[in-house]
Amino acid sequence: MKNIAIIGAGPAGYPCALKAAKLGAQVTLIESSELGGVCLNCGCIPSKALLAGAHRFNLVKELEKYSSNPVLGEEYYKTLSFAKLQEQRKATILKLRSGILKMLEAAKVKIIKGRAKFTSANTLEVGGQNLTFDDIVIATGSRAFLPKQFENIKDKIYDNSTIFNLEKLPSTLAILGGGVIACEFACLMQALGVQVTIIEMQADILPKEEETIRRTLKQILLKRGIKIFTGTAAKEIKIQDNQKTILLDNGQEIICEEILAALGRRANTEDLNLSAAGINLPLQVNPETLEIKPHIYAVGAVNNLCQLAHAATAQGEVVANRIMGQNSLYNNSLIPSAIYTWPEAANIGLSVAEARAKGFEAAVKKSFLLANGRALAQGDSDGFAQLVEDTKTGKILGAQIVAPNAGEIIHIVLLAIKVGLTVSDLENTVFAHPTISEIIKEAAQKSGR
Repeated sequence: MKNIAIIGAGPAGYPCALKAAKLGAQVTLIESSELGGVCLNCGCIPSKALLAGAHRFNLVKELEKYSSNPVLGEEYYKTLSFAKLQEQRKATILKLRSGILKMLEAAKVKIIKGRAKFTSANTLEVGGQNLTFDDIVIATGSRAFLPKQFENIKDKIYDNSTIFNLEKLPSTLAILGGGVIACEFACLMQALGVQVTIIEMQADILPKEEETIRRTLKQILLKRGIKIFTGTAAKEIKIQDNQKTILLDNGQEIICEEILAALGRRANTEDLNLSAAGINLPLQVNPETLEIKPHIYAVGAVNNLCQLAHAATAQGEVVANRIMGQNSLYNNSLIPSAIYTWPEAANIGLSVAEARAKGFEAAVKKSFLLANGRALAQGDSDGFAQLVEDTKTGKILGAQIVAPNAGEIIHIVLLAIKVGLTVSDLENTVFAHPTISEIIKEAAQKSGR
């Protein structure tokens, strides 16, 4: 029987443990904090709980369109209880964490609470105990990055994990960084009545996203009153009482009540004593097998292949399969991404620029929500869907969507790419009418450019 250790019980580690146990391995799961990792406890799940509540409450404003008493919506909006939103967040975390524990117990996975460090390539020390394993999987995740010049004030500003500790809403919030986390929290806080400013040092927000998604979301955020500064960075932060002043490197000053630093992530590797296993930093893994060296693997955010929870889960399951003798491979190109702003944005595969750079004769087929019946009927007409087509074969190379529930709709295109469908296949598929997802068919019907 294979004896496997998995260090970290986040969205990479615990699915790896469950899969390996199902395949007949003896599994030890080592976790220094809570089951579920950052994603469940202070990341994607709690943020979505707050986003859902904020979005629903913000919809109350729409009552003014249909009410004979226009003040009703605004007055009700003022009754928002941030404490009740926080209660929902906490309840969601506890329920999911309990579910993970039950699954691990049912699978007979041994759980050790503590920090693990290598003492050799196949041994770990945990709490003074030396343990030997056939295979070891590193799934220690990542943490928020903060520049050295702000280390002395890290307990006076928030990152994407500690922001959930807010006891009351600030009147103003400045967000350092303009990536996915920044834009999601900007939407959340603006919907709750907070005046939000985003500060991004690169030329535009969402610098890693496809250009059309980036441009569309920026326009939507600006229209909602979110202030955006790009091409500039925080040079200095001064804190006095309840007021924080951010001095930008362009000479401007931003005054706010609270600051959220959303400046990227750093892999959790410092405490692992990797040198004892002959491993150097940064971690270098085979992108398909996730192997660092024979019998040692790294999965999830710690390997920096893809900073997404569902990618971490896929990697963990691939490694479990491989350890147990199956020829399973990880494919990063089939990992969808979603941004949970309003509307959502989602992406799969190649952008047209990426496709052309790889030598494809690629064209974009695009449709706007302004022509979608369901979007117009429900007042959600900001957005688009575009398909990237290989004009030689007609096959789909990628897709980008900004629309309500884009994170759900993108899976239509993901499956189409996975099984090798063409744009014509989508064009000739019957979608229910009226639906937002019809925008996929509508895009397929357009002429390419």
